[in-house]
Amino acid sequence: MNKLRRSLLFIPGNNPGMIQNAGVFDADGIIFDLEDAVSVDEKDAARDLVSYALQALDFTGNERVVRVNPLDTEWGQKDVEVISKALPDTILIPKATEESIIKCHEILDRTEIDLGLALGTIRVIALIETAYGVERASEIVQSSTRVDGVLLGGEDFTADMEIERTSKGQELFYARTRLSTLCRAYKLEFIDTPYADVNDMTGFKEDLKESIRIGATGKAAINPRQIEEIHNAFTPSLESVEWAERVVQAWAEAQAENKGVFSLQGKMVDAPVVARAEKVLAKIKTLDLKGGSHYVESTGA
Repeated sequence: MNKLRRSLLFIPGNNPGMIQNAGVFDADGIIFDLEDAVSVDEKDAARDLVSYALQALDFTGNERVVRVNPLDTEWGQKDVEVISKALPDTILIPKATEESIIKCHEILDRTEIDLGLALGTIRVIALIETAYGVERASEIVQSSTRVDGVLLGGEDFTADMEIERTSKGQELFYARTRLSTLCRAYKLEFIDTPYADVNDMTGFKEDLKESIRIGATGKAAINPRQIEEIHNAFTPSLESVEWAERVVQAWAEAQAENKGVFSLQGKMVDAPVVARAEKVLAKIKTLDLKGGSHYVESTGA
C-alpha cells in the first residue's frame, strides 16, 4: 500500500468501468464510494461490486478506502460487515460521531478475529461533515485506535451550517484550521475537502494553496484531472529539499560543537527549524525520488 495520502480520489461504487480502471489514475488512494454516489435502489449491488473488486482486482500502490453509508442508516452496518471481509486498507466513516466510530471498530474487531488477522489491520478515517463533528472532533478521533486520519466534507458541512459553499472557501476556514490543528496534535493526517467545480481549475488551484496554508497533509479529489496538481502541491520542491539537506548537515556540525542554535545563510536555525527540514527529507524518502527532474518547481512542503 502507498504510504502517502497526498491525494484520495473518489470513485463511484456503482460504476464497474471506473472501478476497474481506478488504479491508472495515479492517486495515492482510491475511495470507493457507497454513499453519495449511489442511489438508494443500488446500495446493495454497489456493496457487492466493491467487495468483489477489492478481492479480484490489483490496486497495487494505491490505498484502498471504502466510504460506507452512515452507520445509523439501514445500509451502514452491513456495508462495514461485508466490505471488511474483502480486506480494504481503510474504512471511511461519513458524518462521523463517537458512536459510529466505536461501532465500526467493534465490527472490524470481529472480522479480524474471524479471519485470523492482527487487530487494527484495517484502518479508519473519520469524515467530518457536520458542526457537531467539527466541535467534537477530539472525542471522535480518540474513540478508536484505528483512526489515523480525518477528512473534511465541505459540502455537507456547509449544508449543515445552512451557508453557501463558495469557490473561495472562506466559510470553511474555521473547520479547516480546527481539524488541521487537531490532527497535528494527535499525529493524524488531515485530508482537506474536495473542490467541487471540476471545470474551474483556477479556483481549484487557489483552493489547493489554502489547503497547504492551513497545514493539510493531503486533499481529496472528485476528478482524475485534479490529481497532478494535488501531487505537485504536496511534493517538496528541489529548492526546499536542498535547503533541508543544508540545514541537517549544518545541524550535525553544530551538535558536534555543542551548539544548540546556529546561523545558516544569515538566518538563525534551532531545533524547530531542523525538525521541519527532517520532515521534508522524510517525505522525499517516502516518495523515493531520485534527481532534480522528480521535484516540482515551487515549494509544496
